[in-house]
Amino acid sequence: MEIFSALADGTRRRIVELLARGERTAGELAGEFSSTRPAVAHHLKVLREAGLVRRRVDAQRRVYSLDPKGLEDLDQWVSTQRQFWNRQLDRLDERIRADLAAGTTPNRSDR
Repeated sequence: MEIFSALADGTRRRIVELLARGERTAGELAGEFSSTRPAVAHHLKVLREAGLVRRRVDAQRRVYSLDPKGLEDLDQWVSTQRQFWNRQLDRLDERIRADLAAGTTPNRSDR
């Protein structure tokens, strides 16, 4: 997923955190970092292309906000993974409880 590649970078994660508090201009976002404005602009472009943020033009300013659609896509993927792992962990829990009730312990040959 392109979203995960975008969020792999700490600066981009911080930008998402800042935008979660409300929309900000590119200049305001750049002011939060020690990196150059072009570097922050590049991070914003990556986040836009991944569908995590959107941009609107207000006169000479570029105003950024989170894009709910990108976050919904991310949430859907996480939800699917959570369901899978919850089922797997439930099965493991059942197996352990059954083994304990039977007074046995799993051994390596059971794998």
